Amino acid sequence: MDGAVDTSTRRRAEYSTDASNYRVVPQGVLFPTSTDDVVAALEVLRELKVPITARGAGTSVAGNSVGPGVVLDLGRNLDRVLSIDPEHRTARVQPGTIMSTLQTEAKVHGLRFGPDPSTQNRATLGGMIGNNACGPHAVAYGRTADNVVSLDVVDGAGRRFTAGSGDPEFADVPGLKELVRDSLALIRTEFGRFGRQVSGYSLEHLLPENGSNLARALVGTEGTLVTVLEAELKLVETPGAPTLVVLAYPDMATAADDVPRLLDHKPLAIEGMDARLVDVVRRAKGDGSVPPLPGAGARGVSGWLMIEVGGSSQAEALGRADAIVASSTALDSLVLPAGPDATKMWQIRADGAGLAGRTPAGEQAWPGWEDSAVPPEKLGPYLRDLQALMDRYGVDGLPYGHFGDGCVHLRIDIPLETSGSVLRTFMIEAAQLVASYGGSLSGEHGDGRARSELLPLIYSPDAIALMERFKALFDPEDLLNPGVVVRPRAVDADLRRPQAAPVRTMLPLAGKGSGHGVRRKSGYEGFSFAHDHNDLSTAVHRCVGVGKCRADTSASGGFMCPSYQATKDEKDVTRGRARVLQEAVNGTLVGGLAAPEVRESLDLCLSCKACSSDCPAGVDMAQYKSEVLYRTYRGKLRPVDHYALGWLPRWARLAGAVPELVNGLLGVRWIGKAVLRAGGMDTRRSMPKFAEVPFRQWWARGGATHGVPGLPVTDEEGLGVPGREGETAARLATKPKVVLWTDSFSDALSPTVPQAAVKVLTAAGFSVIVPDEQACCGLTWISTGQLDGARRRLLKLLEVLGPYAVNGIPIMGLEPSCTAVLRSDLLDLFPDDPRAQAVARMTRTPAELLTSADTPDEWELPSLADVSAVVQPHCHQHSVMGFEADQNLLEKGGAKVEVLAGCCGLAGNFGMQKGHYETSVAVAENALLPALREAAPGTTYLADGFSCRTQALDLAGVEGKSLLEVIADRL
Repeated sequence: MDGAVDTSTRRRAEYSTDASNYRVVPQGVLFPTSTDDVVAALEVLRELKVPITARGAGTSVAGNSVGPGVVLDLGRNLDRVLSIDPEHRTARVQPGTIMSTLQTEAKVHGLRFGPDPSTQNRATLGGMIGNNACGPHAVAYGRTADNVVSLDVVDGAGRRFTAGSGDPEFADVPGLKELVRDSLALIRTEFGRFGRQVSGYSLEHLLPENGSNLARALVGTEGTLVTVLEAELKLVETPGAPTLVVLAYPDMATAADDVPRLLDHKPLAIEGMDARLVDVVRRAKGDGSVPPLPGAGARGVSGWLMIEVGGSSQAEALGRADAIVASSTALDSLVLPAGPDATKMWQIRADGAGLAGRTPAGEQAWPGWEDSAVPPEKLGPYLRDLQALMDRYGVDGLPYGHFGDGCVHLRIDIPLETSGSVLRTFMIEAAQLVASYGGSLSGEHGDGRARSELLPLIYSPDAIALMERFKALFDPEDLLNPGVVVRPRAVDADLRRPQAAPVRTMLPLAGKGSGHGVRRKSGYEGFSFAHDHNDLSTAVHRCVGVGKCRADTSASGGFMCPSYQATKDEKDVTRGRARVLQEAVNGTLVGGLAAPEVRESLDLCLSCKACSSDCPAGVDMAQYKSEVLYRTYRGKLRPVDHYALGWLPRWARLAGAVPELVNGLLGVRWIGKAVLRAGGMDTRRSMPKFAEVPFRQWWARGGATHGVPGLPVTDEEGLGVPGREGETAARLATKPKVVLWTDSFSDALSPTVPQAAVKVLTAAGFSVIVPDEQACCGLTWISTGQLDGARRRLLKLLEVLGPYAVNGIPIMGLEPSCTAVLRSDLLDLFPDDPRAQAVARMTRTPAELLTSADTPDEWELPSLADVSAVVQPHCHQHSVMGFEADQNLLEKGGAKVEVLAGCCGLAGNFGMQKGHYETSVAVAENALLPALREAAPGTTYLADGFSCRTQALDLAGVEGKSLLEVIADRL
């Protein structure tokens, strides 16, 4: 085959799990580039009798996209929409086509694919066909099976054929006609009893009254019968005037009781959402992420239904919405036409798959029983009994899902980190419960390893035997996804979590005089991982594999995952890295954190921290990378760039003594290249220029008095506030104080930024404090894993800034990455220090300070109406502080801005390091460089991050300005 074949340990680790509880290490991974590649590979594997598991995005939560032989990744290259026929409303796609790609191309014709799972921006259509995916709008448009016209497939016997409908002879599959003929009564009584009976094989489609539809019968077979090469799909008209009705209820079961009467109004979607899930979203993403909800905060409201209706006009849609409200028994209601609030509501639902991976108490919750379904009229009683079962086991979870179809998504905090025995007993009892309601173990995700063993609890022995015979007709050697549906693996076999022993952060402390740092109260020397029981194993298992990091979310302001967007390789995505780290702490496949596979996996991680905010599970790969580097090199000789770049503030301080000499020498091309090469950096990069007069030196000389040296520092409280001409100490004492924290970058490399800060803060009516001592946050030590050195610097910072913070004086940071350290890493490195809590609480970005209540009322932002800017938010600001305050301030000033989403590509030391240049440029091509090329003359490049400004200057010759400089220029 022309595509890649990879049997490396690292690659096998990346593909050893999906979004489920299971771990099955494959022998290798194949990346076909064409249909011919797939056919050729299948032929060889069939001859060798090697098991085959086809996968798209690999986000299955049932363990049906992992297998013991070869994983056939159809998502990397076979990802095109081949054609769209608007007249017949059909589309032809390759199996690796991302669903949102089809939606985008169909939208041009006023069409869409009906089913739309919340993972649609990374879910492949081949995967949706394998699992019979549904999503919120299946209540109107049906399941994937209901929207498949034909499938081009190869079965386990090597036969290639097109499966369609209307052929009762089933000529392509010998014996199928007879199997159906002899089992009509069994199929009619046990299969297809209600819409979401997805568990097992959907043999009801083979019945003559259902059109003898082999294509539909193959949907949901989880790759156990055929491998899909191409698919012809039905499209539907895009609904007009979508309107969202939100109904409040005392609990989710009562909300479910209302569903049958609401279905009479023919809604497009009915989704259930637990109030505790909304609270999790609010905690994770801030108050602004959740729009006002009916009855929110009121006693007696614990859940909501989200109901979408459409119409030929907005008036018709609103009329339907009013009718639904009138029919309901809801405590309160809200109607939202299409717009930002409705989008936010759907976003809560979309993030549910990841956010529900933690209980309200913050415990890890696991899939397994996350996809049960019952007839909608039985949903309320079923939810009550399910909650009683959970109460009896002492477990918790956040129910949500497709209530209009009777389908419930629920992850439960079963203690998988210790044993799978509780999982087994709970699953058996839960299966018995759903069977008592005539339900299905799965409503859209398939059975996989999670539920296949339980199928005899909802099907008779005759039905189980029939499914085994059906499988044998297509795959007589049992090579296609073995262990799933037929002859299944046990529910508690192949579990990934119990295999990983805790990797505590309570490291052995270094001996006296070893220079390894200061012991804190907690005794931890690396990060504390306080939110993960001080356990690195628990932390890396935050990744449950939902794969949002694979999606391009830049259109909605997402930044994750820049290296993957550049390479499209699983190695370079947050999920792939988490999988390798899980194997490393497990120790059975990858030999520990110092293993070369870990080094390869983390190499192209930019430490942008975007995953810490964009990943719904809260994975922070930048922190994990820092911890791994710390443990790997602690007490050992490090790579040279760790000293060259990791100690940059130290070198900047030395260069500040003779900046003209240093700049002159580094400006000589061969000397600069030699220094770059010796420091482990790429010689295509340029050396930064050190300020001839660093900010702190400028301040000490009286520069803060606008160029008039020698004016006295007058402050009765001894806080080091310089006087302005004509102002007395008494006058200064009445002004609100703010600490201007000048980090090492702003001081030595960009002094014009803190100079602008002085000008803006003074004009805003603040009394500016610049502490006498330098306070370094240790950012470069953190990013290179030198956590002992980072801690020493942060202890000094707490001595300098702590007293101000404890006394309620705000601290304004300038460099976003340094500000982010004070708001995040500081707390994880010093979880027990109240000064750290105070500093984190009082630290502000410039925009946060200038738009807060701390700013004097008389302050008026100067007009920014003449500003037209391309704005690059720093990744760490996006991830830790957010960019909302900056955007609001720019809009208030009247600036015309294009705010970019995604990393600039330099990412501190990453883009400077040897071996990273090409990826750094490729990341910059995602958004930054095209925006700069297309910008109109006179457009300002606005970036608070020093690295963002450096990248633009290096790659595009464009000089950037900070927000404070732009404001200061207009005072």
